[in-house]
Amino acid sequence: MTFSEFVFPNEREFVWTLIVAVYPFLSGIVAGSFVIFAVYHVFRIEELRPVFRFALLVSFSFSLCIGLPLQLHLGHPERSWLVLVIPNFNSVMSGFGYIYNFYLLLMLVTLWLSYRVDIIHNYKKSSGVMKTIWSACALGVYDDSPESRKIDAWYLRGVSIVGFPIAFILTGYVGFLFGSLKSNPWWSSPLMPQIFILSAIQSGLALVILLYLYLGYKGYLEKSFDCLKKLATYLWWAMLGVIISEGLEILYLFYESTHAWQVISGLLSTKLWTTFVVAQVGIGIVFAFTVLTLMLFFQKFVKTYATMGAVVAVLSLLEVALMRWNIVIGGQQLSKSMVGFREYVPPLIGKESVASAVVILILPFVLLFAISRFVTIKPSLEES
Repeated sequence: MTFSEFVFPNEREFVWTLIVAVYPFLSGIVAGSFVIFAVYHVFRIEELRPVFRFALLVSFSFSLCIGLPLQLHLGHPERSWLVLVIPNFNSVMSGFGYIYNFYLLLMLVTLWLSYRVDIIHNYKKSSGVMKTIWSACALGVYDDSPESRKIDAWYLRGVSIVGFPIAFILTGYVGFLFGSLKSNPWWSSPLMPQIFILSAIQSGLALVILLYLYLGYKGYLEKSFDCLKKLATYLWWAMLGVIISEGLEILYLFYESTHAWQVISGLLSTKLWTTFVVAQVGIGIVFAFTVLTLMLFFQKFVKTYATMGAVVAVLSLLEVALMRWNIVIGGQQLSKSMVGFREYVPPLIGKESVASAVVILILPFVLLFAISRFVTIKPSLEES
């Protein structure tokens, strides 16, 4: 008798597919990149000055797309608005609508405050239709005096402080959702929200580092070794937090050695051997963290700092993407009989396919490029 014969007939189909795993990956980048902007404004970390405004645009571009995977997954996406008018406060899933809309509103306010002076300058030097558009963006406020800019800076610090917990809740509530499902031993863990938050910071930092290296090389952003090292330092701490949290989770299951560990160890040695043990842990954590540690603590690698940073950033993004896959898909590969394992191969074409996932992952970069055509990604002189 094979393992697949222990799977009940009514659980052959996966409820949460590849497209659902894309959602927490996108939301993690949204939260992680916003942290860079917020840290600069709250703590005035001057090393982050070349990249903090760009990080805000990255967060905003991805925030516009994080609802798409869920919309594709829903059987009737046209009914999704009902979650806002018929609330269920006992449901973690329904809370997403309120959290996401509040975060998006916060992002719009932050963007307006950050670019208000630029909008006024564009309004003054434009004409015709563009002058009308910039006038609408200015919301009738045309004061760009030094006093008004100080007020803007004060408000930006305030929204950054508020944005910290909101960004963490946006991605951490997904971990809370999985961690509270007691019927699945691969998901049920009080550490799950913490793992999602720390890995979100990791993915956001990694993507900003990767894009910063490219844009700095192309001359679109100021190249700064201090900025890159500061971002790499934050990434090191985020990865260390992920390693400790995930390590404690596995160690606890191993030490407890209940029937759940017997099942999970079988899952890790079979279905998740390649994606979890080899790729996520071996390459995405052990190798990437080793290279990142060498970057930070051995200055003789300064000449290859950018190359090593790019490698670490790519591997960090891969590790977080695989973590989302191993949690969402890997957890569902456990049969309800707690004996057999289920099979899942995502379709190449369709509503919840590989092609849909690729399109959704590319779309934020398209939006980021389009937005950067109208506003600058560099910090303005007034923000010195």
